Amino acid sequence: MGKIKAITIEDNLEFLRQVSKEVQLDDSNLESDIAVLEEFCKENEVMAMAAVQLGIPKRLVYLKNTNLDIIDKLQKDEVSEQEKEYNESRVLINPVIKKREGLTKYWEACASCLDNFGLVRRPYKINVEYYDINGDFHNETFTGFESTVLSHEMDHLDGILHMDIADELLVMKSDDRKKFRQKHPYQVVYKEGKYENYLNEENKNLTKHK
Repeated sequence: MGKIKAITIEDNLEFLRQVSKEVQLDDSNLESDIAVLEEFCKENEVMAMAAVQLGIPKRLVYLKNTNLDIIDKLQKDEVSEQEKEYNESRVLINPVIKKREGLTKYWEACASCLDNFGLVRRPYKINVEYYDINGDFHNETFTGFESTVLSHEMDHLDGILHMDIADELLVMKSDDRKKFRQKHPYQVVYKEGKYENYLNEENKNLTKHK
């Protein structure tokens, strides 16, 4: 397999804007599609990847690293070799968010969005239905940083980029982003309560202050 590159907003924004198709569990290409995701995530410093970012417009998400402790060490370049190789190797097929609760804020970057760096609000907790690589059905709750990462990737499946929903947007190189995140870490605002209500309330407040 040759070196895999992510599609960027500069390469093909229209492709990234599409709504990914539902995966058929008997899809003969499913194994090779997952192999592409795994290879890219192993070779790159990413937290996760949606298949559409690698030219596969199917509802597939690969989770590599949702461990906030390791992410924080990466920002400070204090990570061990073992932690650098950390890989959850989790594949979610046809994930659907059934419920969102709480509110978090994080400065997000994206392999497809070049140096665009945005402050994004996400739910603290999401209940997700999905299938695994064996075709088994799961109903699972993701909390904290893993909810943030998965929510970001699931937006990709619907053609939504973090740039679209960021409250603030900066242009910043990778090394500068790491330093910035040390001073602006992941923020948990609320752990409980309906996410949509918090979002609406904050949107009203943001509008007032414009």
